[in-house]
Amino acid sequence: MSAAPEAPSGGADAPVSKASQMFKSCWSCRVISGGGLILSAAYVFNAARKAMRQGGPTSMGTVAQITFAASLAAWGMVVIADPVGKAQKKT
Repeated sequence: MSAAPEAPSGGADAPVSKASQMFKSCWSCRVISGGGLILSAAYVFNAARKAMRQGGPTSMGTVAQITFAASLAAWGMVVIADPVGKAQKKT
């Protein structure tokens, strides 16, 4: 009988892939992708504000666009800041 190592099941102890590790160490990759998300948030927000500036009534669609723009901007900031793994566990 051979004692073959078990394949990782994808849990918390699973090793991080090489592509994911490379993205975390590449500052320019994070700035470009995070900046793109923030710029796309600005575009979506301006489209929603344009409809409101023209005197149209504020609809649920406009509110949804503004909420989506806020979530895109937050996602972009998280990608740039890269907070994963920086917190220290209290003992």
